[in-house]
Amino acid sequence: MSRRRTLALPPWLPVDAYILALIGTVVLAALLPARGTAAEVASGASTGAVALLFFLYGARLSTAEALDGLKHWRLHLTVLACTFLIFPLLGLASGGLVPYVLTPELQAGFLFLCLVPSTIQSSIAFTSIARGNVPAAICAGSFSSLAGILLTPLLAALLLGSTGGGFSADSLLKIVLQLLVPFLAGQFLRRWVGGFLARRKKVLGLVDRGSILLVVYTAFSEGMVAGIWHQVTPARLGGLLAAEAVLLAVMLALTWYGARRLGFGREDRIAIQFAGSKKSLAAGLPMASVLFGAHASLAVLPLMLFHQMQLMVCAVIAKRRSRDPEPESVRNREDAGSGPVSDPAVTVTS
Repeated sequence: MSRRRTLALPPWLPVDAYILALIGTVVLAALLPARGTAAEVASGASTGAVALLFFLYGARLSTAEALDGLKHWRLHLTVLACTFLIFPLLGLASGGLVPYVLTPELQAGFLFLCLVPSTIQSSIAFTSIARGNVPAAICAGSFSSLAGILLTPLLAALLLGSTGGGFSADSLLKIVLQLLVPFLAGQFLRRWVGGFLARRKKVLGLVDRGSILLVVYTAFSEGMVAGIWHQVTPARLGGLLAAEAVLLAVMLALTWYGARRLGFGREDRIAIQFAGSKKSLAAGLPMASVLFGAHASLAVLPLMLFHQMQLMVCAVIAKRRSRDPEPESVRNREDAGSGPVSDPAVTVTS
C-alpha cells in the first residue's frame, strides 16, 4: 500500500499561506493603523484573544500524556536546556551587536525570541518526515509549552529588565490574568471540553490563527501610531536576518552533534534537533503583546522572521534526513507488522 502523506509541504523552501496572511496584516496595519476609539476596541479585542488562545492551549494539552513521556527524561531535559538555557545565552550574546548591527529595540526582540517555548506541531511534523522519534517530539513540545507559561515571563523579567516597557507589578498581574489563569482554566475544564475541542480542530485552527492576526494588527498599529518604524532601516533589517541565520545554524548544529555526543540514537537526535532548535510564533506573539505593550511591534518582528526561516530550513533538513538509510528500529517495527510511521495531519505554522 502506498504511503499517503497528509502534511502538504511545497517541494522546497515553503512560503506558508499563514505567513502571507501575517505579512498582509502588517501591511494593513501600516496603511490603516487603528487610532482613537478603534485602537481601544482593537486593544480590548486583542486582550480577549490572548486569553482565549491560552485557554484553548490549556484545554487541548494533555498533561497525562506529557507525564507519560517522563520515562525519556534525558531527551526532554536536553530539549528544555536548549530552549531555556542555550537559546537565552545566545540571545544575551547578541548584545554585542548593538549598536553596530542591531538597535537596542531590535536586540530586545531578538533576545525575546530566544526566551519563548519550542513548537509542538512543526516539531512533530518535521520529526515524522525525517523518520525520527515522533512520540518524543510530542512530549518534548508539550513540556516546552508547559514550562514556557512560567519560564518565558520570568526570563523576560530577569534578562530584559526595563527594556520595552519594563516588568512591573502591573505587567506581572497582566501575565497572570491573561496567560496563566486562562491556561489553568483550560486544564481544569479539559475533561469536559477536551472531546468537543478535539472534534473541531479545523474551526479552532482558524480561531487560533485569527486571534494571532488580531494581536499582530494591534501591535503593529500601535507601532505605526507611535512612529517607531523609522528605526528599522534596510541595513538594520539585513543585520537582523543575518544574526538570526547564525542563531538558527548554531542551534541546529548544537542539537544534532551535541545529542550525538550525549549518546542519543538517530531517531532521538532528530526529535532533539527539531524540538530544540525552533521557537513558537503562536505562543510568542501573545506573550509579547502582554510583556511589551506599545513596543510589541518591534519585539515580535525578530520572532516572525525567525519563524519563517526555521520552517524553510527545517523543511529542507527533514526531507534530506528522510532519504537516509532506514533505521534498524523502523525496519524491526515494520517486520513485526506495525507498518511505517505515518506523517501526522498537522500544519507547520506554530
